[in-house]
Amino acid sequence: MIFNLDDGHEHMFLELLDLTPLQIIFSIIIIFVAYTVKGLSGFGSGLIAIPLLAFIFPLTFIVPVLGLLSYSGTIMQSFHLRKQVVWSDLWPVIPFSMLGVVIAVWLLVNVDANYLVLALGVFVLSYSIYSLLPLPVHAGGRRWAIAAGFGGGMVGALFGTGGPFYVVYLKIRQLDKNQFRATIAMIFLIDGGARMASYAAHGLYTAQVLWLVLMMFPVLFAGMYVGHHLHIKMEQQRFNQVISILLIVSGIVLIVKSLSKL
Repeated sequence: MIFNLDDGHEHMFLELLDLTPLQIIFSIIIIFVAYTVKGLSGFGSGLIAIPLLAFIFPLTFIVPVLGLLSYSGTIMQSFHLRKQVVWSDLWPVIPFSMLGVVIAVWLLVNVDANYLVLALGVFVLSYSIYSLLPLPVHAGGRRWAIAAGFGGGMVGALFGTGGPFYVVYLKIRQLDKNQFRATIAMIFLIDGGARMASYAAHGLYTAQVLWLVLMMFPVLFAGMYVGHHLHIKMEQQRFNQVISILLIVSGIVLIVKSLSKL
């Protein structure tokens, strides 16, 4: 797939992205499903969308796209919940998150794409297996902010899926439901802002990226709307297990795909 464009001519949208109609349809379906699941269960849309979109887009293209798509919702949510943020648990995370973002964007730009796809596959597979295990969460101190911040910032900037690190940290800190939602939204606001700035500084927000973002915004809102109003008979735990199994398959396929090209 070639992303270079002739700036001297106007193109239709498909020509601008150099994608086939089938690829566009596939992308719309993935984004819609990812944000429907997020609206339904709160499950991370990036963790669903990024591995699947990685089959048709390079990570340097799709990660900035998903970053911009998700950030609009993050801004609204963090502003709405700002009074419930537990700042004392948030601030220790931020410096290490920023460090992780800087390192990750350098890797995203400079490391062979097949190694990045391999790393994505390993991460998705590992997290999916972890999510299926009934592991207890114990209380812990703020020193865990070091690992959570660095892991969340780095994996988030590389793959758009750094949320699990922040979730585990805030669960360790034993915040109540409202504090948890508000604090993680504010972490995503600050972490996401750093990511957007880093992507822009490295020239990752190309015309193709911005066009795809504009095209996918209605799909995002449609998916969230359907998710919020969708009632399923499957219980929440079983639903999350099904998603985890699907991600395990996706992770394995990504690993096999990347190894075949190394």
